[in-house]
Amino acid sequence: MIEQLEKAAKDAAQEAVSKDRNGDREGAIEKYREAIKYLRKLYFYSEDEYRRRVYLEKITEYTSRIKTLKEGLKPVTIERKPSITWNDIIGLEDVKRVIRESIVYPYRRPDLYPLGWPRGILLFGPPGCGKTLVATAVANEIDAEFYSVDAATLLSKWLGESEKNIKELFTRARETSLKGKPVIIFIDEVDALTSKREMEVGGEVRARTQLLKEMDGLENKGRKFYLYVLAATNKPWELDEPFIRRFQKRIYVKLPGLQERIKLFKYYCRRLKVSPEVDFEKLAMETEYYSAEDIYLLCVDVQNKLAKEVLELNLPQREATFQDFLEALNNRKTSIILENLRRYEEWANRYKAI
Repeated sequence: MIEQLEKAAKDAAQEAVSKDRNGDREGAIEKYREAIKYLRKLYFYSEDEYRRRVYLEKITEYTSRIKTLKEGLKPVTIERKPSITWNDIIGLEDVKRVIRESIVYPYRRPDLYPLGWPRGILLFGPPGCGKTLVATAVANEIDAEFYSVDAATLLSKWLGESEKNIKELFTRARETSLKGKPVIIFIDEVDALTSKREMEVGGEVRARTQLLKEMDGLENKGRKFYLYVLAATNKPWELDEPFIRRFQKRIYVKLPGLQERIKLFKYYCRRLKVSPEVDFEKLAMETEYYSAEDIYLLCVDVQNKLAKEVLELNLPQREATFQDFLEALNNRKTSIILENLRRYEEWANRYKAI
C-alpha cells in the first residue's frame, strides 16, 4: 500500500508542477491538494521516521505553494548593499585569507592571473560561525552587487518555476558583471537546492540542472567577467557530487577557538556597561563548542537582564558583573550538535579545497 500511495503522490505532484509551469493555477492547486492528501496518508501509515520527515516536508512545501498561487508570486529576496565589513568578522583569519586570494586579489590585479580564478566558493561548517558575514564582507571589499538567495525559500515558493527564476537571477547578474561591476550571488542553505531526495519531483530536478548549467557558464567567460557564486551549508555531506566539483574552493568555517571567543566577548560587550571585574578569558574557557552566534546571544541575555531590572523592578541602571554572565551561561547551552563536528572534519579531509 505504501508503494501505491507514494506513486499516487508523485504522479499528482508532477502533474501539479506541469500545470503550475503552464500557468494553470487552479489546476495546479487541485493537484497539489491531491498530492497532499496522499502524503498525509503516507505520514499516518508509515513507521519509518526518515520517510515521515520527508512526507511532512513535502506537505509543508505544497501547502506553501498553494498559498503562493492564491496570493500571487513573490520575488526572490535580494540584498544589494550589505553593510558588513572585514572589521565585523572576529577571527576566521584562514577563511578571510582564502577569500582574499580567490576574489579580492584577482579583481584588483587580473593581469597576474592568466589561468583564471575561482568563481564558485563553498563555505561549510556549523551554524552561527560567520559564513554569511564572510560573503557580505567580501562584497563590500570589492564594492560588488550582492544577491542573497535562500535556497530553501526559493524552492518552496517557486516550485515548478525555480529553474526559470535561477536563470533570470544569473542573467541579471551576468549583465551587470559584463558592464564592469563585480557581482556576488550568495546562496544560503545550498544543500536544499543541491541534494537529492527520495520524494523529489520534476521541479527540483530541473532547478538543480539549471543551477549546474549556470555555474558551468561562469567558467566559459573571459577573465574580465567578475561574477562569483558563494554558497553556504551546514550539511555538506548532503551535497550532490556534481555540485561539489563546481565549487573550486571549499572552505571549512570552524567554531571559534579560545582567543577568538575572548575577542567575540569583547566585541559584543563594547557597547554594554561591563564591570572591570568581568574576566572574558574565563568566560571564553567556559564556552568551548559555542558558536559566534551563541556568544552573541549570551551577551544579549545579560543585556536583557539588566534592562528588565530597570524597566520592571525600577532599579538603577548598573554594570554587568561576572556573575551576570555566569547565570546567562548556565541558562544558555551551545546550539551546536557536537556529534556533527566529527562529520565536518571527515568531510573537510575528503573535499576541502583551500
